[in-house]
Amino acid sequence: MDTIDEKIKAIINHFQLNNFSFSKRIGVTGTTIDSIVNGRPQADGSRKKTKPGYDVLSAIIEEFNINPDYLFGRSTVMLKDDVSLIQTYSGVPQVIAVNQDNEENVVYVPIKARAGYLDGYGDTEYIETLPSFHMPQLTNGTFRCFEVQGNSMVRTFFDGDLVFGKYVENLSEVKDGRVYVIVSKNDGIVLKRVINRSDKRGKLILKSDNKDGNYPTYTIDIEDIMEVWYVTMFASKQMPEPVDVYDRLHELESQLFELKESINDKALKN
Repeated sequence: MDTIDEKIKAIINHFQLNNFSFSKRIGVTGTTIDSIVNGRPQADGSRKKTKPGYDVLSAIIEEFNINPDYLFGRSTVMLKDDVSLIQTYSGVPQVIAVNQDNEENVVYVPIKARAGYLDGYGDTEYIETLPSFHMPQLTNGTFRCFEVQGNSMVRTFFDGDLVFGKYVENLSEVKDGRVYVIVSKNDGIVLKRVINRSDKRGKLILKSDNKDGNYPTYTIDIEDIMEVWYVTMFASKQMPEPVDVYDRLHELESQLFELKESINDKALKN
């Protein structure tokens, strides 16, 4: 990996300047740049290079529109204009809420706030306008509560249910078949069962639990994803309907009860 003095030398060469003309562009002396790039002569005949200070680095970045990550060894792209606009997934939520005891609150995102959340999920002032509350059961992570909209997950979740999601710090942690809230630039806020293909294909596959044919499976590019929340708990006003096996058991139980009563009646008559 190139050292920072080598990177500054590369910038000088890229713009076809010498040390003196480069120093004038950023408002320092030529000696300052010489000491960074070539080093100061020492008594033993060696040269000791000077590390550039914050002011020098800031001036270089501002004057030549340099990508800061290039100077600090986190990127090989020198110019800001050449940096890809692709968004990388953040390992931490951009905004969290805390109570008076400095404990994290659960921020509640109702249906009516969904549109605003897409623009304000990283805005502290916006997040503060949303309701928040503390839940002792939800610890070891950042949690958010979303109101379910629509019927795509019917059989598991219903319109108006509340799902509590834990922030996923790395997309590699998304597990196949689990339910997540996905916040994305193009699709907004969706609740789906997910198949993770982020490593192999750069995508997540999103599936609905409602199988009536109106909610097809689709994919989403990881570049479009802003937040992912793993659903760990939910609250519902809906009482689940009995599944078919229980219906059959109830019917069999009724028939046995009626048969028993019929036998008892006959026994009494005899």
